[in-house]
Amino acid sequence: MTFDEARALFPALEHVAYLNAGSMGPLARPTIDAMAARLASDLDAGRGGRPYFEEMLAVRETVRAGLAHVIGVPSANVALTSSTTDGCNIVLAGLRLGAEDEVVTTDTEHFGLLGPLHASAATVRVARVRALPPERALETILAEVGPKTRLLALSHVSWQTGNLLPIEELQDQTGLEILVDGAQSAGAIPVDAQRYDYYTVSAQKWLCGPDSTGALYVRDPEQLAVALPTYFSQAAYDDTGVFTPKEGAARFDAGWVPTSSLAGLEAALGSVPHWSYHHAAEAAARCWALLSERFRVVTAAGQATLVSWVADGDAAETAARLFQEGVVVRDMPGTGWLRASCGWWTSDEDVDRLLAAL
Repeated sequence: MTFDEARALFPALEHVAYLNAGSMGPLARPTIDAMAARLASDLDAGRGGRPYFEEMLAVRETVRAGLAHVIGVPSANVALTSSTTDGCNIVLAGLRLGAEDEVVTTDTEHFGLLGPLHASAATVRVARVRALPPERALETILAEVGPKTRLLALSHVSWQTGNLLPIEELQDQTGLEILVDGAQSAGAIPVDAQRYDYYTVSAQKWLCGPDSTGALYVRDPEQLAVALPTYFSQAAYDDTGVFTPKEGAARFDAGWVPTSSLAGLEAALGSVPHWSYHHAAEAAARCWALLSERFRVVTAAGQATLVSWVADGDAAETAARLFQEGVVVRDMPGTGWLRASCGWWTSDEDVDRLLAAL
């Protein structure tokens, strides 16, 4: 599949410079067609009977395997969720942290991680890395680690700065369990998540899947308690509610995912070209270089696929104006920054259109 053929899958790109996959990726025709076909089948045949449920269970496993492939892990270690927030809640609830435990995170995390952290009983220690260059993040985070630290919880790529965080080095130097928020990495950059304890995926972002789709990788499922069970968690149960968990990470499945969404996500995963990471990196590098000629760019050079910079004037107003002019970017609340997301569908013309509108 050529770049032009791949880009033509997304009708929205005919009208706008879509630079906001860090929030929601664009939807492709095959994704919508698969969802429509599934809904049409439901309308015609209904949603009951063994064939319907067997087909639903089968596509769950197909999608599970596809998401596992994206982050380089066995499908048996992947739970289906509706979001990164879902995944973080599953892990934090299952760890059953107490008041004597500490969790180390950073000041550049999304509430999808911070909310579950602060809902736990643990003390949350925050490393102040947002204003620092990425090479200083490791020492700053390590300074917050102490004898009571039970978990490291942080992003692979910051949703605000666009900088990579030193998750591998932290794991090597501390030996602690680590929960990685992969919302801005899975589908955007190459990921090999097998070494981490927990890794989340938001499929509606860089994978361009339907709303409310995602995954959670769990390296050792039997060591994490099933604290938020759903019908899909159990292999068997009695009339008191005592249940036998399913094998592997399926015991953490967050619940029902609409069959149409599963069909759409299957199609979205199948639409990603083999050159996606390479092109996204090139597009982000070009965007960074052009923006840095005119603005103070927050993102360091050579990071991932997000580029954040300091806006001229009010960031929210600028983002709103750009949207009216057909350029979709994100303002970062409370920072005065704007953020562009460069995906495998991003063209030179998209980036040029952004610069011209600015």
